[in-house]
Amino acid sequence: MADCIRVPLPLLLLLMCILSSLQPIEGDINVVAKLAAKSDNLPNPAGGPGPAAVNPVAAERNPGAGASLPRRRSAGWKLAEEAVCREDLTRLCPKHSWNNNLAVLECLQDRKEETEIAAECNHLLWNYKLNLTTDPKFESVAVEVCKNTISEIKECAAEELGKGYLVSCLVDHRGNISDYQCNQYITKMTTIVFSDYRLICGFMDKCREDINALRCGSISTGEKDIHSQGEVIACLEKGLVREAEEQPGAHPIKDECKKSIMRVAELSSDDFHLDRYLYFACREDRERFCENTLAGEGRVYKCLFNHKFEEAMNERCREALTTRQKLIAQDYKVSYSLAKACKSDLRKYRCSADSNMPRAREARLSYLLLCLESAVHRGRVVNGECQGEMMDYRRMLMEDFSLSPEIVLHCRSEIEGHCSGLHRKGRTLHCLMRVGRGDMGAIDPNCQKALQTLIQEADPGADYRIDRALNEACESVIQTACKHIRNGDPMILSCLMEHLYTEKMVEDCEHRLLELQYFIARDWKLDPILYKKCQGDAAHLCHTPGWNVTSEMMPPGAIFSCLYRHDYRSVEQGRRLPDGASEAETKGVTLSRDCKVEVQRILHQRALDVKLDPELQKRCMTDLGKWCSEKTEAGQELECLQDHLEDLVSDCRDVVGNLTEMESEDIQIEALLMRACDPVIQAHCHEVADNQIDTGDLMECLVQNKHQKEMNEKCAVGVTNFQLIQIKDFRFSYKFKTACKEDVLKLCPNIKKKVDVVICLSTTVRNDTLQEAKEQRVSVKCRKQLRVEEVEMSEDIRLQPELYDSCKQDITRLCQNIAFGNTQVIECLKENKFQMTQRCHQRIFKLQEMEMVDPELDYQLMRVCKHMIRRFCTESEGKNVLPCLKQNKNSELMDPKCKQMITKRQITQNTDYRLNPVLRKACKADIPKFCQPILNKATVDSELEGQVISCLKLKYADQRLSPDCEDQIRVILQESALDYRLDPQLQLHCTVEISVLCPEEAVAQELTGQVQECLKVNLLKIKQEGCKKEVLNMLKESKADIFVDPVLHTACALDIKHQCAAIPPGKGRQMSCLMEALQDKRVRLQPECKKRLQDRIDMWSYAAKVAPVEGFSDPAMQVMTSPSKNYILTVIGVGVAVLLLMGLHAAEALRRPAGVGHQSVLGERRALLGLAHGEDAEALQVGVKEKDSSLSHLQTRDSEQKHGSAV
Repeated sequence: MADCIRVPLPLLLLLMCILSSLQPIEGDINVVAKLAAKSDNLPNPAGGPGPAAVNPVAAERNPGAGASLPRRRSAGWKLAEEAVCREDLTRLCPKHSWNNNLAVLECLQDRKEETEIAAECNHLLWNYKLNLTTDPKFESVAVEVCKNTISEIKECAAEELGKGYLVSCLVDHRGNISDYQCNQYITKMTTIVFSDYRLICGFMDKCREDINALRCGSISTGEKDIHSQGEVIACLEKGLVREAEEQPGAHPIKDECKKSIMRVAELSSDDFHLDRYLYFACREDRERFCENTLAGEGRVYKCLFNHKFEEAMNERCREALTTRQKLIAQDYKVSYSLAKACKSDLRKYRCSADSNMPRAREARLSYLLLCLESAVHRGRVVNGECQGEMMDYRRMLMEDFSLSPEIVLHCRSEIEGHCSGLHRKGRTLHCLMRVGRGDMGAIDPNCQKALQTLIQEADPGADYRIDRALNEACESVIQTACKHIRNGDPMILSCLMEHLYTEKMVEDCEHRLLELQYFIARDWKLDPILYKKCQGDAAHLCHTPGWNVTSEMMPPGAIFSCLYRHDYRSVEQGRRLPDGASEAETKGVTLSRDCKVEVQRILHQRALDVKLDPELQKRCMTDLGKWCSEKTEAGQELECLQDHLEDLVSDCRDVVGNLTEMESEDIQIEALLMRACDPVIQAHCHEVADNQIDTGDLMECLVQNKHQKEMNEKCAVGVTNFQLIQIKDFRFSYKFKTACKEDVLKLCPNIKKKVDVVICLSTTVRNDTLQEAKEQRVSVKCRKQLRVEEVEMSEDIRLQPELYDSCKQDITRLCQNIAFGNTQVIECLKENKFQMTQRCHQRIFKLQEMEMVDPELDYQLMRVCKHMIRRFCTESEGKNVLPCLKQNKNSELMDPKCKQMITKRQITQNTDYRLNPVLRKACKADIPKFCQPILNKATVDSELEGQVISCLKLKYADQRLSPDCEDQIRVILQESALDYRLDPQLQLHCTVEISVLCPEEAVAQELTGQVQECLKVNLLKIKQEGCKKEVLNMLKESKADIFVDPVLHTACALDIKHQCAAIPPGKGRQMSCLMEALQDKRVRLQPECKKRLQDRIDMWSYAAKVAPVEGFSDPAMQVMTSPSKNYILTVIGVGVAVLLLMGLHAAEALRRPAGVGHQSVLGERRALLGLAHGEDAEALQVGVKEKDSSLSHLQTRDSEQKHGSAV
């Protein structure tokens, strides 16, 4: 029999599969009758007993076939008449079948496995079938029934009759037989021939050595029953699988035997009855799970495959099904339904036309799937039946990893170490995916590659239902979050990713989803939507190969990187130019709109987990382990890498930098941040979010609204963290980079940190402004964005690294309970400036100096007074905002919080003239002229605590300042007269006295000068010399202008209006007017004004007594600038003349004590004249006479008044 098969092997499977499923109809009766007649006329089979095969088709499809045959007793031999089979026949077969040898054969072949028949009967049946298939009489039936067919098939017409070759040829060409009767005849013969491997022509000779080597059983007749013959085939199939998986000790099967094994599998693909081992192993399961499934066309196989992992499935049946599936994986033709459904598409898309590929590789299921999937992804039409079959087998590959020999071979250690006992419903495969992600240790590269290949073959990205483990884990999430998407749509995976880490996501679904997405992210083709929208862009811009073709020059992972470089980056930043193209030619080269949307979608998904970014994980594996091993929550790993940007290795730093740069352009990539900030976005940034086109506006909006009531902690932390990352490199701020890139290259080359770039550009702008340059070196658009960056940086001390580093210890010590942001920490440091370290103090002073020069950088002032600025200062320039607010500070419409903030800034300004740019400019000549000793003692970047301003105040009283400086000092005097806190020297020296002598006034904070009035009244009780000196200076200053004395001004406001309306304020003129009115008996002043004036005279008298004269220049200047200087000079002149005469005539008299007393009186008079500043001389004389008694009386009276008020 070894020479009987001479026709092409591949046709045998397809022909056998198509025709064996046909149902017998009226014409079939004649064919079966002829065949039965020939079988009845066969001689009594000779030979020893042996096993026989079975005919499942007739048994299942037409159990009454025997009865339908003509019942005639002929002279021919009958199986029922043989004694060795009579008992078994009587026991197992219905009586109506006894007269038909084929019916008897069918009955005995399909007996239950546990039902034994006699060995002699087995032997008789086997020999009968052997004679049946080789007897020339059957050829006559074939010639008669298949006459037309034989003439059409040249190979069969050429066969020599009488040797059994004709029937074998017709079996191999069964698919080409169009004649129905011939088809039925060949189907019957096929059932008989392939019911036992020894009846298959040539099989026994080709596989004899392998059967013995694998110990699959003896080929001698009589040693095996009909069921164990199926086990021989099964044993060979398992040996073939072990060899493909390269299992230890696997026996290499000869190529000829391999072909024969696969041919048997192909021929049995039509009906599971033809696979005898599987048929008997799954007989009960077929009844249990597939009772209503019609036999034929592989339907029962598919039904059993779908129930393979059911708990009720017999383990032996499950094993037989797995072996069958593994054979399908090696050759798709072993699946009848797949081969039939996809035959035309395979030919259409030339999936079998690669001459460079071995035939075994070409026949593999994976190659077929990849080839047809490629056609689908390219938009080609593949018929629906074929796509349905493909989906079934893609699901099959995802459910059972063992169907992929490469995974079994290369992932053996991973399965044994991490994934044992999870062999059902795709759990082992997902376990391997998790290992591949790095969640459970390292994975062998070959295993990783095998997993990636399998994911490409199964292509679960196209339909999530292919992944059964994912489908079951995420069913509830899909029903709630993604119910609006059509079932099976690729967008469902995107929908699940959008709900990752949300309340709707369940833990099991989260794990399965990330495990699958890890591999999809490593091959852009596995995302069908991305591939569909971007395949044209990828081919044009990135020179990509076909869907199922790999390229070493452009691996799958590099293609997506190429796409997003064209989406987010310019040529200078690394965009890849097409071959032969110049930069000028590619200015308009960018992604299509649809592709751009998909690229952004993928980037948004990848930002959820650092492992979804292949390039990032590859280059940063070491740094992730070194710096971020404890960061396990969503999004923390990327933030950690960004925080340690300077510490990363160069490759990792580059990829993290690129990703951060993209985030600055489109912060929506940060999906977790967007979810946290959704309330703020909806309330304040919805228009920006809806209309954003890669401009960075959304992030800017979030920063500006970081302290709104809708802002939650997660969003605030996320926004601040991104700001902290941005300061590491100016390119991380998209709008700043876009606006100032050219300016940075020109003015600040080699500077990378954003803070340094901002300082560099700000310094350039400031210098150009101060020097009144004709043209600013920094462009207008850059200056505008620079202002935004400066304001944002002022909001949080951490955004100013040098300041933060200098003050870290002070923050921990002084502001440990103060939250960062909203300039709270900076304000805390300002309020504790006397307790700060020198280094921090200097930095804070420098910061305050910048804020006072440019109030828009004062974040707290601009925030608190935002509405007041809109109300009062809309027309003011940025640098004039604080002066404008100061002017409107006492308006009834002024917000109390803003008023309080203005006062704080005034207090700060008065501590040092350098913090008051208007004063500094107005008094730039006066300060070095009058206050140089103070400047000589001063240190850099530390406050002078109001010393220079106090110096200028005294000179104001002496009327020695320039007009501009005098105007500014007048304003300061008026403001500080109302609020003692605006006088740093007074507050510094008189803190104790205020708390002891004036506690009620200090607590009231009515800002009407009551604290200063209290100190003046209690001048005699002040013990500290520093405080006493400040109060005396205050008295001296009040004489220069009545506005400096708010209590007196309030008391005398009506009298000033009536008596001094024509006299302009300043230079003591209105004060002189009131003094003259006080001495004029014709003028009646208001009682309160009169009393306050008398009090002031007493105070000045005491001040003149205790205040030392600071040299001749002070009283001389006061006399020369006094309105009554003529009178005073006359008196002084007379006095000097008298002294000269006395000196000439009585020189000795100068040595007498009386002379000393005279000089003391003269000095006191001079002091009073100096303090009087040109006021009425007569009033001064009265004051001199009564100075001692009146001051005591004043203090007593003040005490009595206070006591009376208390009562």
